[in-house]
Amino acid sequence: MSDSISFRRMTEADLDAVLKVEYAAYSHPWTRGIFLDGLQSYDCWLMFEGSQQVGHGVIQVILDEAHLLNITVKPESQGRGLGLRLLEQLMQRATQLNARECFLEVRDSNRAAYRLYERYGFNEIGRRRDYYPAVGGREDAVVMACTLLD
Repeated sequence: MSDSISFRRMTEADLDAVLKVEYAAYSHPWTRGIFLDGLQSYDCWLMFEGSQQVGHGVIQVILDEAHLLNITVKPESQGRGLGLRLLEQLMQRATQLNARECFLEVRDSNRAAYRLYERYGFNEIGRRRDYYPAVGGREDAVVMACTLLD
Protein backbone atom coordinates (compact mmCIF):
# COMPACT_ATOMS: atom_id res chain seq x y z
CA MET A 1 0.00 0.00 0.00
CA SER A 2 1.22 3.46 -0.86
CA ASP A 3 1.97 5.84 1.96
CA SER A 4 0.39 8.77 0.16
CA ILE A 5 -2.81 8.40 2.18
CA SER A 6 -4.46 11.67 3.19
CA PHE A 7 -7.76 12.77 4.67
CA ARG A 8 -9.89 15.89 4.47
CA ARG A 9 -13.37 16.98 5.40
CA MET A 10 -16.15 16.21 2.94
CA THR A 11 -17.97 19.16 1.35
CA GLU A 12 -21.12 19.36 -0.74
CA ALA A 13 -18.92 19.74 -3.84
CA ASP A 14 -17.58 16.21 -3.19
CA LEU A 15 -20.95 14.47 -3.27
CA ASP A 16 -20.93 13.33 -6.93
CA ALA A 17 -17.61 11.51 -6.37
CA VAL A 18 -18.74 10.21 -2.96
CA LEU A 19 -21.99 8.82 -4.39
CA LYS A 20 -20.09 7.07 -7.19
CA VAL A 21 -18.03 5.18 -4.58
CA GLU A 22 -21.07 4.59 -2.34
CA TYR A 23 -23.20 3.16 -5.18
CA ALA A 24 -20.35 0.93 -6.40
CA ALA A 25 -19.80 -0.47 -2.88
CA TYR A 26 -23.32 -1.14 -1.57
CA SER A 27 -26.58 -2.78 -2.60
CA HIS A 28 -28.46 -0.23 -0.42
CA PRO A 29 -26.27 2.90 -0.54
CA TRP A 30 -26.78 6.18 1.24
CA THR A 31 -28.55 8.75 -0.93
CA ARG A 32 -27.47 12.31 -1.78
CA GLY A 33 -30.10 13.54 0.70
CA ILE A 34 -28.63 11.47 3.54
CA PHE A 35 -25.15 12.82 2.81
CA LEU A 36 -26.47 16.41 2.56
CA ASP A 37 -28.10 16.02 5.98
CA GLY A 38 -24.91 14.39 7.25
CA LEU A 39 -22.78 17.34 6.20
CA GLN A 40 -24.90 19.53 8.50
CA SER A 41 -24.90 17.23 11.54
CA TYR A 42 -22.01 14.78 11.39
CA ASP A 43 -18.24 14.59 10.97
CA CYS A 44 -17.76 13.54 7.32
CA TRP A 45 -14.33 12.65 5.91
CA LEU A 46 -12.74 11.66 2.62
CA MET A 47 -9.72 9.43 2.15
CA PHE A 48 -7.31 9.86 -0.74
CA GLU A 49 -4.55 7.68 -2.08
CA GLY A 50 -2.35 10.15 -3.91
CA SER A 51 -4.88 12.38 -5.67
CA GLN A 52 -7.49 9.62 -6.03
CA GLN A 53 -10.50 9.58 -3.72
CA VAL A 54 -10.70 6.00 -2.45
CA GLY A 55 -13.08 6.19 0.50
CA HIS A 56 -15.22 8.13 2.92
CA GLY A 57 -16.47 7.86 6.46
CA VAL A 58 -19.05 9.49 8.70
CA ILE A 59 -19.15 9.63 12.48
CA GLN A 60 -21.53 11.25 14.93
CA VAL A 61 -20.37 12.24 18.39
CA ILE A 62 -22.91 12.97 21.13
CA LEU A 63 -21.31 13.87 24.46
CA ASP A 64 -18.81 11.05 25.05
CA GLU A 65 -20.32 8.54 22.63
CA ALA A 66 -19.37 8.14 18.98
CA HIS A 67 -21.39 6.31 16.35
CA LEU A 68 -19.72 5.11 13.17
CA LEU A 69 -22.45 5.73 10.61
CA ASN A 70 -20.69 5.03 7.32
CA ILE A 71 -17.31 3.73 6.24
CA THR A 72 -16.77 2.98 2.57
CA VAL A 73 -13.74 2.03 0.49
CA LYS A 74 -14.00 1.92 -3.30
CA PRO A 75 -14.49 -1.74 -4.31
CA GLU A 76 -11.38 -1.85 -6.53
CA SER A 77 -9.27 -0.41 -3.67
CA GLN A 78 -10.47 -2.91 -1.04
CA GLY A 79 -8.31 -5.63 0.47
CA ARG A 80 -5.19 -3.45 0.89
CA GLY A 81 -5.64 -2.14 4.42
CA LEU A 82 -7.34 1.11 3.43
CA GLY A 83 -10.45 0.33 5.48
CA LEU A 84 -8.31 0.05 8.61
CA ARG A 85 -6.53 3.34 7.81
CA LEU A 86 -9.90 5.05 7.38
CA LEU A 87 -11.28 3.49 10.58
CA GLU A 88 -8.19 4.62 12.51
CA GLN A 89 -8.63 8.17 11.20
CA LEU A 90 -12.31 8.24 12.18
CA MET A 91 -11.63 6.84 15.67
CA GLN A 92 -8.81 9.36 16.17
CA ARG A 93 -11.26 12.09 15.20
CA ALA A 94 -13.88 10.72 17.63
CA THR A 95 -11.25 10.80 20.39
CA GLN A 96 -10.43 14.45 19.53
CA LEU A 97 -14.15 15.17 19.96
CA ASN A 98 -13.95 13.62 23.47
CA ALA A 99 -15.73 10.35 22.67
CA ARG A 100 -14.84 7.57 25.10
CA GLU A 101 -16.67 4.78 23.28
CA CYS A 102 -17.81 4.08 19.73
CA PHE A 103 -20.80 2.05 18.53
CA LEU A 104 -21.68 0.76 15.08
CA GLU A 105 -24.04 -1.57 13.25
CA VAL A 106 -22.81 -3.89 10.52
CA ARG A 107 -24.77 -6.20 8.22
CA ASP A 108 -24.64 -9.78 9.46
CA SER A 109 -23.52 -10.87 5.96
CA ASN A 110 -20.65 -8.35 5.77
CA ARG A 111 -17.95 -10.59 7.23
CA ALA A 112 -15.05 -8.53 5.83
CA ALA A 113 -16.28 -5.43 7.67
CA TYR A 114 -16.98 -7.47 10.82
CA ARG A 115 -13.38 -8.76 10.80
CA LEU A 116 -12.04 -5.23 10.23
CA TYR A 117 -13.94 -3.91 13.27
CA GLU A 118 -12.87 -6.89 15.37
CA ARG A 119 -9.23 -6.35 14.37
CA TYR A 120 -9.50 -2.72 15.48
CA GLY A 121 -10.92 -3.74 18.87
CA PHE A 122 -14.69 -3.68 18.49
CA ASN A 123 -16.71 -6.38 20.25
CA GLU A 124 -20.16 -7.69 19.38
CA ILE A 125 -22.63 -6.49 22.01
CA GLY A 126 -25.98 -7.34 20.43
CA ARG A 127 -28.17 -7.64 17.37
CA ARG A 128 -30.95 -5.70 15.74
CA ARG A 129 -33.31 -8.12 14.00
CA ASP A 130 -34.29 -7.21 10.42
CA TYR A 131 -32.50 -3.87 10.71
CA TYR A 132 -31.26 -3.56 7.12
CA PRO A 133 -33.14 -3.80 3.84
CA ALA A 134 -31.74 -6.73 1.86
CA VAL A 135 -32.35 -8.37 -1.46
CA GLY A 136 -35.53 -10.38 -0.92
CA GLY A 137 -36.28 -9.09 2.58
CA ARG A 138 -34.45 -7.82 5.65
CA GLU A 139 -31.16 -8.61 7.34
CA ASP A 140 -29.95 -8.45 10.94
CA ALA A 141 -27.47 -5.87 12.13
CA VAL A 142 -24.67 -6.88 14.47
CA VAL A 143 -24.13 -4.13 17.05
CA MET A 144 -20.49 -3.60 18.04
CA ALA A 145 -18.75 -1.32 20.53
CA CYS A 146 -15.19 -0.24 21.22
CA THR A 147 -13.64 1.75 24.05
CA LEU A 148 -11.56 4.64 22.69
CA LEU A 149 -8.24 5.40 24.33
CA ASP A 150 -6.04 8.45 23.90
